[in-house]
Amino acid sequence: MSMERSGVKPHVIPEIKDWPVNKLYKKRKEFVREVSEFTIKRIMTDKPEDVSHKIARAAYLETLRIKDEPWKVDPEDEMSFWRKVRKNLATHSLGSSPEDMSVSNEKILRKIVDRYSEEIVGGFKVSTFKFARKFLTLFFKIIFNTAWSLGKGRLFGNRRELQERIKVYGHVDDLRNLMKKGTVVIVPTHFSNLDSIIVGYALDAVIGVPSFTYGAGLNLFNNKIVGYYMSRLGAYRVDRRKKNKIYLETLKGMSNLALRRGTNCLFFPGGTRSRSGKIETKLKLGLMGTAVEAQRSLLQNGTDRKVYVVPIVMGYHFVLEAKSLINQHLKQTGEELFIPSKLDESRSITKIIKFAWQYFSRSSEITFSIGQPMDVVGNAVDPEGNSLDQYGNVIDIKGYFSWEGEVTTDLQREQEYTRRMAAKIVESYHKDNIVLSSHLVAFSAYLMLRDENPTPDLYGLLRLPPEDFSVHLDDFIIVVDGIKNQLFKLEENNKIKLSEEIRWDTKDLIKDGIENLGLYHSKNPLGMNKENIIYSQDFYLLYYYHNKLANFGLTLRKGK
Repeated sequence: MSMERSGVKPHVIPEIKDWPVNKLYKKRKEFVREVSEFTIKRIMTDKPEDVSHKIARAAYLETLRIKDEPWKVDPEDEMSFWRKVRKNLATHSLGSSPEDMSVSNEKILRKIVDRYSEEIVGGFKVSTFKFARKFLTLFFKIIFNTAWSLGKGRLFGNRRELQERIKVYGHVDDLRNLMKKGTVVIVPTHFSNLDSIIVGYALDAVIGVPSFTYGAGLNLFNNKIVGYYMSRLGAYRVDRRKKNKIYLETLKGMSNLALRRGTNCLFFPGGTRSRSGKIETKLKLGLMGTAVEAQRSLLQNGTDRKVYVVPIVMGYHFVLEAKSLINQHLKQTGEELFIPSKLDESRSITKIIKFAWQYFSRSSEITFSIGQPMDVVGNAVDPEGNSLDQYGNVIDIKGYFSWEGEVTTDLQREQEYTRRMAAKIVESYHKDNIVLSSHLVAFSAYLMLRDENPTPDLYGLLRLPPEDFSVHLDDFIIVVDGIKNQLFKLEENNKIKLSEEIRWDTKDLIKDGIENLGLYHSKNPLGMNKENIIYSQDFYLLYYYHNKLANFGLTLRKGK
């Protein structure tokens, strides 16, 4: 069973000025005011004393943040602003009646929410997007195609050769059709800081759909040049240091209203990069819940426009930040048992360019697997956007939000729908995951390492000397064949997808996987010498890459 790869598609909406993201941010000031009013109204439904507590808590947490985690991008008046909030709250709360307290709460709350709304809401400029599109295409062509093209006497290659580097599979046409039917929320897996750039380029240059508004960490705006462009390319700012409820309500309000206005959005529902290398199994429900609320609000307002959710699984042979990520994961899970290994990566621009060069000049595969589109309740939808029940019958989503024939607000019910949608996204991540040759060889080698050194202590296993592991190619082939057979059975049951390399002769598959794993890291997760001995120079990295297949129930079986 082989997958059908999608070719490069023309744009669904050719004119950038007609894109929903451009229409939203063309009236940015109006949208900022709308976000503020929406958030204030929502918070003010609480009791006056509860609102006062939220303000006090926000001021306390923000004061700690400013002292403990200051960033360059933070406004200079941060501390003075929050001191004034605390002072005003204390003054207005003394001897106030509930009515007076409510009035003073709203005045203070408005200043906070207006500040947050202005910070969060991004922007989009057609001219900046056109420049970025040309720049990225030129940059990627130079970096991705140079080594390949020099052999043919060319430096830059061409656009078609660049796009061939990105392989897209799955429900591509369905995604494109739904862009014309309603509002689309893209929910990709998240492994690298490069994900946003690469998924953005692929959606535009290969899949041919308009840009999405998406959340970008406020820390990225510490760099003025990066901040300048991101704030004009549809990114809204997310400050993960801010944990108070007022900030989170403002952030969710922005997302909710953007979706209501028909702006296509992109969330990384895992919340952050996968530190372990595993496919996400637990998702952050906050922003995803805004898709459910937006759908209910649209129905309440009498419109049939739907919000669609489309999972995407991104596949890399290797990850730029793999060493630092697995160190962070093991530190979190192992605490005192964990002894960090030396990092072999830096975050310099030189290192990133080296990564891009080595990945795309020598590796043939970065994959996008587009999952089955669904509605906000988790039902599959057909190419026309109709929701389907488990038997394939068309159903009306309005019924999920109605009581006695009327669409009603029920936040507890909507939280349950959000959890159901999240479960469906996780299911899609696993069954639409495309196994690359590097994933398979790393998984097989780690199982052999663990089999030869049986211990319940993961951290002790990873600290073993590298020379403790060596396997002859002939023995490795037997193990890889055993894993391949299990993968074929999973594929038959629609529980995973396999790249074409997995069907190759096993010896060629192993060589391809080992070569790809060894392209970037200074210490190879897996290597093979001239005597056909397979070895590892870094068990931490081997464990990280093994984890991509860790949730599929695969076991060590030697041969058929």
